[in-house]
Amino acid sequence: MRITVFGATGGVGQEIVRQAVAAGHEVTAVVRDPARLPVLLSDVQVHAAAGLDDPEALREAVAGRDAVLSALGSRGRKADGVAERLTRSVLAAMEAEGVRRLLVVSAAPIGPRPADDPLVDRMVRKVVGAVLKEVYADLTRMEAALAGSATDWTSVRPPKLTNGPLTGKYRTVIDGSPRGGRTISRADVAHAMLALTDDPAAVKQGVGVAY
Repeated sequence: MRITVFGATGGVGQEIVRQAVAAGHEVTAVVRDPARLPVLLSDVQVHAAAGLDDPEALREAVAGRDAVLSALGSRGRKADGVAERLTRSVLAAMEAEGVRRLLVVSAAPIGPRPADDPLVDRMVRKVVGAVLKEVYADLTRMEAALAGSATDWTSVRPPKLTNGPLTGKYRTVIDGSPRGGRTISRADVAHAMLALTDDPAAVKQGVGVAY
């Protein structure tokens, strides 16, 4: 499969690139600084982009690809609309090139939660939601942009991310979240995204992932 990865130098993005290369996929990594990509560059096509706000500058990176996987988003509490803004650029580039399959990283609070979630999880979610209010608002707008696009999108919604190992032992729920799911490693989020790429049931859906 020919895939392009945005946010390739971040925690999830690095794992997507690493696992995709190991699986034999042809990978293009879109980065601002190639030196920050900690994989063998001989195994990855690198598309250096000074900025991601210009869809025209991204068209070459997505042209002819089977899928685009994006780990773009805020790295702090101040989102500044980064997920929505950059995802709209990716969407515009994909639509201009006729590329349809897109998977992005969102967050568990954006999707519906199980009605029988434990009380402690509901309380923690309320506190975290207040702290990360701007981030979640940005991701909500990003998902609205996905829903209004012509792409075959999937929004992958993890809870708290960890730096744990790749296990492949996680739960997925389409249009929902795993009950009591509190954490998942970045490596397993990447694994889930690659696994969902060719899953027709996940097209135009949010998918909760957690242990």
